[in-house]
Amino acid sequence: MTLKYLIQKEFIQIRRNSFLPKLIVLFPIMIMCVMPWVMQMEVKNIVVDVVDIDHTVESQRLIQQIAASNYFIFNGQKANYREALKDIEKGRADMILEIRDGKYLIAANAVNGTKGAMGSAYLSQIVGKATALPASLVLYNKGQNYKLFMIPALFAIVVMLMTGFLPTLNIVGEKEAGTIEQINVTPVSKWAFILSKLIPYWLIALFVITVCLLLAWIVYGITPSGSVWLIYVLAMLLALFFSSFGLIISNYSDTMQQAIFVMWFFVVMILLLSGLFTPTRSMPTLAYLTTYINPMHYFIDAMRTVFIRGGTFANVAHQVLALLGIGLFMAIWAVQSYKKNN
Repeated sequence: MTLKYLIQKEFIQIRRNSFLPKLIVLFPIMIMCVMPWVMQMEVKNIVVDVVDIDHTVESQRLIQQIAASNYFIFNGQKANYREALKDIEKGRADMILEIRDGKYLIAANAVNGTKGAMGSAYLSQIVGKATALPASLVLYNKGQNYKLFMIPALFAIVVMLMTGFLPTLNIVGEKEAGTIEQINVTPVSKWAFILSKLIPYWLIALFVITVCLLLAWIVYGITPSGSVWLIYVLAMLLALFFSSFGLIISNYSDTMQQAIFVMWFFVVMILLLSGLFTPTRSMPTLAYLTTYINPMHYFIDAMRTVFIRGGTFANVAHQVLALLGIGLFMAIWAVQSYKKNN
C-alpha cells in the first residue's frame, strides 16, 4: 500500500508541473514528425556533367535517364573531359560521366566523402540498368526508404529522454528543494522509494511508444513487420536501463547542473557508439568492443530486426537477454547507491 501512495504522489507532482505534461505529449510528436525528414543519409541534387564521345542511341537513352532521376541535376553535355573537370574545380558540378567506346567512366568530387560515394553508387546503378549488368536484389526494405530505417532508432531517443533525464532531474530537484529529506526519515524502504520513482516513467514510456507507433502509421504509413508486443518489451527493457542509470547519477549528484552534465556526457557516448547513425562494424576495434555493454546498441539492433525484417522473439533473444541483464544490474546499483538516513 505504501508503494501505491508513493506512485500517486509522483503522478500528482507531474500533473502539477506546468511543463512536464506538455513535454510528454509534444516531444514524441516532434521527434516523429521532424527527425525522420532530416536524419537521413540519402543524397540528392547531385550535379552531373556528361561527356558523350560515342553519341549512340544507348548513350542518349542513358543521359535521359540521368536527367529524369530525382537524385541528379543534369548540367548538360560537355565537349571533353577537361571541360567537365573545370566545372568540378569551380564547384559547378559534382560528378562527371564520360562515355567512350562503349565504356563508362564515373569521376566524383569526394571532398564530401559521403556525397561522392553515394552519388557514384546511384550513378553506377543507372549505368548498370542501361548496360544490362547483373542486377541487385533488395531484401526487406525494398523501397530503400531511409525513414523506415530511422524510425525504430528514434524510439530509443524518446525512451531515453522520458525515462532517463526526467527521473534524474526529479530526484535532484527534490534534493535541492529539501523535500527528499522528509522521505529519508520515514520507514519507507529503499526498494519502495526507487520503484515509486521508476514506475510512473515506465508507464509514460508505454504511452510515448504508443504515440510513436501511431504517428509512424498515420504520417508515414509505416507499420511494424513484426510483433507489436515485442516492441513494447524491448522499450520497457531500455526504460529499465535508462531510469536506473538516471537514478544512479541522481544519487551521486547534489545539484541539477551537475546531474545534467554527467547525464549528457554518458548519453552522447551511448548514442554515438550505438549504431544509430553509422554501422558499428565501421568503428575502430576498441570502439566496437564497447557495443557489447551498450544497451542502446542491443535495442536499436533488435528494433530494426522486429520493425523492418519482421523478426520473432527467437531472432532477438540475445538482445533481450542482454538488455535484461544490463537493466537489472543497473537497477540493483541504483538501489544500493541510494543513501537513506533511517
